[in-house]
Amino acid sequence: MLREHEIEIRVRYPECDPMGLLHHSRVFVYFEMGRTELLRASGGNYRQLEEQGLFVVVVEARCRYYRPARYDDLLRLRTRVTRMSGYKIEHEYHLFRGEELLCRGQVTLAVVDRTGQVRPIPEAWQLEFSKEAGESANLRSEVQSE
Repeated sequence: MLREHEIEIRVRYPECDPMGLLHHSRVFVYFEMGRTELLRASGGNYRQLEEQGLFVVVVEARCRYYRPARYDDLLRLRTRVTRMSGYKIEHEYHLFRGEELLCRGQVTLAVVDRTGQVRPIPEAWQLEFSKEAGESANLRSEVQSE
């Protein structure tokens, strides 16, 4: 599973408020787009998980806004998995216009079954995340020792 992925998003007119600025609530939709594309780039998708009777739900969501985006701006969203435990996944987001940081956010997810009971994160995801984390740590260690 990839730990980080980027997508481009163009701000569309219906996403803006009367002043032509991206409405603050739309950023959370962008975050979901980033999560979905990160999973897709890793070879998975939410549909497969749902077919197994498991659903990913948002437990906590935060965003800190620095600058507004405007209609027709081309944005770049960086989505990164920062932590995966047995029962939750934490993502971090950075939304840019060019090199300018517009906002950053964090979302915590859990996996539930059809009855709403919390279930462990799929083992394959945990193994891939651990493998990726180990490879990153080994690479950092090699670079530092050179």
